[in-house]
Amino acid sequence: MGIRQRGGVRYFCLGTVLLGLYSFLIPFGHVQAQLATKAEYAILMDVESNSVLLEKNADDLMAPASMSKLVTLCIIFKAVRDGRVTLDDEIFISENAWRNGGGPSGTSAIFAKLNSKVKLHDLVRGIVVQSGNDAAIAVAEGLSGSEDAFVAEMRAYARRIGLKKSTFGNPTGLPNPDQLMTARELAALAKHIIEEYPEYYPLFSERLFKFRRFKFYNRNPLLTLDLGVDGLKTGFTKESGYGLVVSAVREGRRFILVLNGLRTKRERLSEAQRLLNWGLRNFKPYKLFESGETVGSARVWGGSQNSVKLGGNGSGIDILLPRSGNRKLKAAIEYMGPLKPPIKKGDQVAYLKVTVEHSGVSKIPLYAQEDIEPGGLLSKGLGSLFDLTFGWLL
Repeated sequence: MGIRQRGGVRYFCLGTVLLGLYSFLIPFGHVQAQLATKAEYAILMDVESNSVLLEKNADDLMAPASMSKLVTLCIIFKAVRDGRVTLDDEIFISENAWRNGGGPSGTSAIFAKLNSKVKLHDLVRGIVVQSGNDAAIAVAEGLSGSEDAFVAEMRAYARRIGLKKSTFGNPTGLPNPDQLMTARELAALAKHIIEEYPEYYPLFSERLFKFRRFKFYNRNPLLTLDLGVDGLKTGFTKESGYGLVVSAVREGRRFILVLNGLRTKRERLSEAQRLLNWGLRNFKPYKLFESGETVGSARVWGGSQNSVKLGGNGSGIDILLPRSGNRKLKAAIEYMGPLKPPIKKGDQVAYLKVTVEHSGVSKIPLYAQEDIEPGGLLSKGLGSLFDLTFGWLL
């Protein structure tokens, strides 16, 4: 087993073995590994296996438009969960919210009245269903005192959940040079919402929101089609073009698709339909490691043992691969290390990075398969000597 190092990340090259541990040669027929798309930015992933089925400029920063409201919603959901606010609390509609996000702005709005108070529950639904900019600004001011203070929370939240590139200039997604995200990070954000806030996720499938005398129909056109779509958000500005973040459950598997930079609403709809159907038809799960099977190990410094066994989280490790075609897989264990104890069984401490030839890269979480307690001074000293000798220290 070879070892590569890039910066502070350890790469364990797992060799090339036919259908064995580490790297896989799996016989397929012939299928196009990457489908062309009209979108300027795109990513399609399978949530369960974390497999990336398609990507295009997925790590390039782009204007996300209203898709960035997903971060705004995360902060609201967390604030409610933490008891900072309740959904029945009333939020004041300031002149700033009314003028720059409401009717006078000419952008998507729920048309909340100036100087009125609106329940947070209605503002949340207004953000989700109608993409109301007045609702987003009002919530930002209500929770943080100002848009700028709320934007600081958005940045901190994004970093906390691992969005390293995303930057924000407002809670709405309206044009701003600091409002930038990547397709991959939007997909990760959607996955985060689905897994972290299941009690609020059904809001994204609401078709209709009634507010005052208005009826707002969900801007996500895929909700009305037989595709299994149950969220999340669309976006459009002249700078960004038409985009969306959607999630769909098909045949028991959840997919997340992000598209941006399309020219029309019709093109956005047709591309989303085509790519979701393509993912379902042309890919199926393959078992890489069985439940309880050890994938490899990670180096531990100053522990009761100098390494920890790694594996899946109870159900083994699957990856989605083309149903047909000849594809060579390469796998590597990736983590920031050496790891430091205490490490508890079940802790997510590494990733299995699987590269499919002529296709995408998947990063599958790996978990500690045993407890590692801190060692004594002798083990730490020997660990330091090993690190210095073999170049483990950063």
